[in-house]
Amino acid sequence: MKTAVITGASSGLGREFVRQFYSVFPEIERVWLIARRTDRLQELAEQLEEKGISTLTLPLDLCDTMSFTAYQEHLVEEQPEIALLVNNAGCGYLGNIGEIDTVSQTRMIDLNLRALTAITNLSVPYMDKGSRILNVSSIASFCPTPRMTVYSATKAYVSAYTIGAAEELKAKGITVTAVCPGPMATEFLAVGHVVDSRPFELLPYCDQVQVAGGALRAARAGQTIYTPRLFYKFYRLLAKLTPAKLMVKLTKT
Repeated sequence: MKTAVITGASSGLGREFVRQFYSVFPEIERVWLIARRTDRLQELAEQLEEKGISTLTLPLDLCDTMSFTAYQEHLVEEQPEIALLVNNAGCGYLGNIGEIDTVSQTRMIDLNLRALTAITNLSVPYMDKGSRILNVSSIASFCPTPRMTVYSATKAYVSAYTIGAAEELKAKGITVTAVCPGPMATEFLAVGHVVDSRPFELLPYCDQVQVAGGALRAARAGQTIYTPRLFYKFYRLLAKLTPAKLMVKLTKT
């Protein structure tokens, strides 16, 4: 049974991936939904099952390493054929180093880096030729971002990991894609206090519905890096051509 695994599925962009994946990957018959909030996962599962799509809800906190053990146990028990893995779980917090609380700083590392790496590593043995991995990165990966230094560093890892993994897994016929959107009107901004940053008010926002659809199509096409909106495509090019020490003066939040 072809299976999709979607982390961070309960809200925002993750919820859109759940709503839209079938239009791009109609061959998928079963979905594993991973997030912390059981009630939201159950609501999504009911909506999918009404459409005839089988579901498994896994209410896991991916900052807890025991969640990887639980995930692995489900893999061993069900032996799924993972056709699509969406690493969407992530978080970001605004604040200066030494002023923001340490728990928030390390949570970004645990969720954005360690969880993505662990879930991918555990999933690949259950993927065959034609399988897709979609990692949610950010425009913050293009250049260090003062006051979101840890977040931008974690997303730089995600993009670099994606490029390396795409080359490494090519022989297996597995493609890896990173989507790098700009800010979106989701609870991510409020939770991370990013709404307190005036520069974010000036940036053009991405629509999460369009980002999810575009990212899924890019994954289907085997594209390695997908950047929504012309403005951010230009920003990505600018970050490549401009010295980082100059860019960080422009990206300060």
